[in-house]
Amino acid sequence: MGAGGPLLLCASLLLAGCALGLRLGRGRGAADRAVLAWLCYDALVHLALEGPFVYLSFAGSVADSEGLIASLWKEYGKADARWLYFDPTIVSLEVLTVVLDGSLALVLVYAIVTEKYYRHFIQVTLCVCELYGGWMTFVPDWLVGSPNLNTDDWLYFGVYLVFFNSVWVLIPGLLLCQSWVELKTMHYGRSSSRKKLQGRLRGQRVPSECPEGAPGRRPPPSSPPLSPA
Repeated sequence: MGAGGPLLLCASLLLAGCALGLRLGRGRGAADRAVLAWLCYDALVHLALEGPFVYLSFAGSVADSEGLIASLWKEYGKADARWLYFDPTIVSLEVLTVVLDGSLALVLVYAIVTEKYYRHFIQVTLCVCELYGGWMTFVPDWLVGSPNLNTDDWLYFGVYLVFFNSVWVLIPGLLLCQSWVELKTMHYGRSSSRKKLQGRLRGQRVPSECPEGAPGRRPPPSSPPLSPA
């Protein structure tokens, strides 16, 4: 499979994810629909592409495997050779990505569609996991001079390594900013409501006694007359 095959498969998953996300987001705002489209695509990539990679790695290696998914990872292996063979760092990160990130993406879709209170907790957790995975995938290899990365070919370096992987840095970063703004708004909104309630309670004074002459007011007790000495 040449370069066109992996790009076509990724484009197909992107279209499927966007279609599913937009369908689930009917009646919601544009921001939520866009987030749902991304999350559906994200879940498809983790479960439909990276899941089989983990299986192939434990069953043998990508380089020795056949089939559509194996061909895709062989093509990506031309950009990063660690994906062709059982690299402990890559495989351990991919296990975490498939199991945790894939599950969190599905839970977050559910939380957004059903407006659950834990939506932004899951969103922050997922984004941090995505960013951590990207860091641990590339930084260890950079520190030793990038021996496994193909930095000479524009397609393998510019498209496979930089473009595809930067998407999983940029969008999680934007979603973290969204969660920050939403949590800040909720916090200040709750604080403002609490202050208004406290102000109203302080403004309500319950009279402890009736004013003089008002109905129900008892006259003060009179002193007994002094007897003459």
